[in-house]
Amino acid sequence: MSSFILDYFNYRIVAQYLDRFAEGLANTLIATGVSFVLSFVLGTIMAIIMFTQWKVLRNLIQAYVTFIRSTPLLVQIYLVYFGLPVLLPFTAKWPEMWLGIAALVINCTPYMSEIIRTGIGSVPRGQVEAAKAVGMSYGQRLIHIVLPQAFANVIPPVLGQTAVLIKDTSLLSLITVFEFTSAGLLLNSERVRPNESFLTIAAGYLAIYCVMLLLSHHVKKKLAGPAWAAKG
Repeated sequence: MSSFILDYFNYRIVAQYLDRFAEGLANTLIATGVSFVLSFVLGTIMAIIMFTQWKVLRNLIQAYVTFIRSTPLLVQIYLVYFGLPVLLPFTAKWPEMWLGIAALVINCTPYMSEIIRTGIGSVPRGQVEAAKAVGMSYGQRLIHIVLPQAFANVIPPVLGQTAVLIKDTSLLSLITVFEFTSAGLLLNSERVRPNESFLTIAAGYLAIYCVMLLLSHHVKKKLAGPAWAAKG
């Protein structure tokens, strides 16, 4: 039985590459973390603009969202990797990791924006009107009334989008970023063991997804807004 297992999945070979998988996982988490923070900030700004009277900016944002939603992430990564250094020559010196993060941010920001825009729209209008009645400025209403409740209500979908972002980092291997998938591809190229390579990759992403799922459920119960808490 043990011989059959070793023939199908030789964990001893995988153990020899644990340091490379650890390196790839670290780069995956770094790319995910930086991309998440930047896309969340930019997405919040875009969501706020969508509730303003700036029609030109709103139309530009809508066009951007439509473009990102209608094109594959792989194409977007290649456009950034090959096109950004042409448009902005100083980025030609950027390492592949930075260009990959830029592509992920460009891709993830519209989705974050739509999630946050939904959260802003879920804030009861009466609370905003009450804040106006007591003399709060637009900025004060936004900071103290609207955004805290909006963020609370969108925590679960934001975590869900983060799980998608983690999986999307696997495409960065195509522009030579050494992340988790790259470690598995390295194993397969050196030892020609596709089972060990791709099953380890799949198991790794499954483990990350399960952690994100548990975190999402925990946050939904403990920190999410009343709309989500009622569903729990």
